[in-house]
Amino acid sequence: MLYTEQTPNPEALKFVLNRMLYKGAADFSDEELAQDWSPLAAALHEFPYVQGVFISNNFVSITKEMNYSWSDIMLKLKEFIKNYVQEGNPIIKDGFEEVREQIEEERGLGVEYAEEDAEIAKKIIELLDQYVKPAVEMDGGNIEFKKFKDGKVTLELQGACSGCPSSTVTLKSGIEGMLKRMVPQVKEVVALME
Repeated sequence: MLYTEQTPNPEALKFVLNRMLYKGAADFSDEELAQDWSPLAAALHEFPYVQGVFISNNFVSITKEMNYSWSDIMLKLKEFIKNYVQEGNPIIKDGFEEVREQIEEERGLGVEYAEEDAEIAKKIIELLDQYVKPAVEMDGGNIEFKKFKDGKVTLELQGACSGCPSSTVTLKSGIEGMLKRMVPQVKEVVALME
């Protein structure tokens, strides 16, 4: 079984299956990374209208090129994903998690905080995991903690959240508001800009 869900991002659609695809979150907006590590994402990138592929748990979020309409491409993508998964084709290769962490370190995207801020960072991560991630996942995306320094929390937006018009509102009104209330040391929340 496969169905689609709208996301707050008009350019992204969530394709939900009744089985686990990948435990965790894997962002394949980079076509080269998809070629190396995700046969499913690589196959989806073959479609001219697919800009990004995000795979997490039991869903695939696809971000499309702006000049295409969902009404023209949704059924093709739905059919492709359904057949691909039913045929038992590989989703993500083993070892991807380690490679993803290595790539993030090389790009300076590892989790970063000062020794004296370890407890604060841990609390922020727990709050994000408990309150924010489940809601963001419902919208076909993911948010990763990246940095805490001088009261500023930096988060990475993935999947449908990346490039979403309402992500700034979510970040500032929702997440920043909650973190400021629950962790007084937090002064600001920003999105990671690559």
